[in-house]
Amino acid sequence: MPLIYKICPEGLWREAEASGRFAGAAIDLSDGFIHFSTGAQLRETAEKHFAGQRDLLLIAVDDERLGEALRYEPSRGGALFPHLYAALDPRAVRWIVPLAAGPDGLHLISEDIA
Repeated sequence: MPLIYKICPEGLWREAEASGRFAGAAIDLSDGFIHFSTGAQLRETAEKHFAGQRDLLLIAVDDERLGEALRYEPSRGGALFPHLYAALDPRAVRWIVPLAAGPDGLHLISEDIA
């Protein structure tokens, strides 16, 4: 069961938990799908899109639970990134942890993930 990851502001995720539905962050809504990263892509995603941001969560989802709405499509440098063309049911989440940042503003991604 491969895990894929979503970095999300905590407040936005707590709203999703309360409503039972995560439609995505602003960039997801704009692009028409929810952006995820694989473990190998996570560090670069955090650096490129979230450096210096606080109050973030790292959300792990079993990609097999998302069905046909999940597609791996070319993105940065031609790498295949997981994109979800549906809302995410918070019950599909395997685990959530706070995404801490170091003094340099870069987020601390566990070597077990990346």
